[in-house]
Amino acid sequence: MTRIYDISQTIRPGIPVWPGDSKFTLDRTWHIEPGCPVNVSQMTMSTHTGSHADSRLHFDEKGVDCAETNLDAYIGSATLIDLSDEVPAGTLVGPHHLENALPATVERVLIKLFKTFPHDGWDSNFPAISADAIRLLATRGCKLIGLDVPSLDREDSKTLDAHFAVDKAGMAILEGLVFDDVPVGDYELIALPLKIKGADGSPVRAVLRSLS
Repeated sequence: MTRIYDISQTIRPGIPVWPGDSKFTLDRTWHIEPGCPVNVSQMTMSTHTGSHADSRLHFDEKGVDCAETNLDAYIGSATLIDLSDEVPAGTLVGPHHLENALPATVERVLIKLFKTFPHDGWDSNFPAISADAIRLLATRGCKLIGLDVPSLDREDSKTLDAHFAVDKAGMAILEGLVFDDVPVGDYELIALPLKIKGADGSPVRAVLRSLS
């Protein structure tokens, strides 16, 4: 029977965010009461809160925003691999980690790097991925890279080498996914960014659907 795995963080007050970025708040503006039949709320949040997609505008002033982002990469076959035992905190995924872990061709690659996802705190020493690894994925036909860590690049990176390698390869980016209870293997991925004009990123409700 087909199973759906929710690989999204729960967006909530207190969700960890990039140091210095906007904290998430949710405030009820209308309440069900005499004369008002509905509850309505307003949110304040970063475009990179929780599980999210980066648009090209995030790291390139001439890049497209979320509203203009092509959606094809965010739906389709995906392969999940677990490198949490092979890539220590503070280091990078290299081509040698991927060469034998993936098939000769692969459309979407999801990589687990946290042994257990840090829902309740920010880990500044998270592992990331090298530009060389991105270039290897591109040679295998990859059009989307998804990680459970907050960014493709290290927190202290100023050059964003992995992001620009993704851009050159025409790949899409998902970050902050949660793979704790998902077996490695092949799935259908569905993780669409919101159609927000001018947005450099967007939270996604990311799910994996088993193939059998």
